Amino acid sequence: MAEEHITTRDPSGTHTTIITDGDSRGGGGSGWLIGLVLLAALVAGIYFFTQMSGSEVAKDNAVANAASEVGDAASQLGNAAEQAGNAAQDAANRANNR
Repeated sequence: MAEEHITTRDPSGTHTTIITDGDSRGGGGSGWLIGLVLLAALVAGIYFFTQMSGSEVAKDNAVANAASEVGDAASQLGNAAEQAGNAAQDAANRANNR
């Protein structure tokens, strides 16, 4: 059906009447479809962001644990060096006392 617009105005120009012949058409379902696609993209983006954040936290925790283990190993090495130094000093003292 063809649409026909007829505009009439009163002499003062303050009132306009528009008469339309035919049904007015809506936007169909395309508006809803675009909205659903945007919503799905938003949900997917949030999901992937949270997954990436979780992997970053796991990586940071692994690095922190490795650094802690390196620190513990260095402390043990320092203790072993101190014990070796003490043993050498004791041996030197005994050799001088003979």
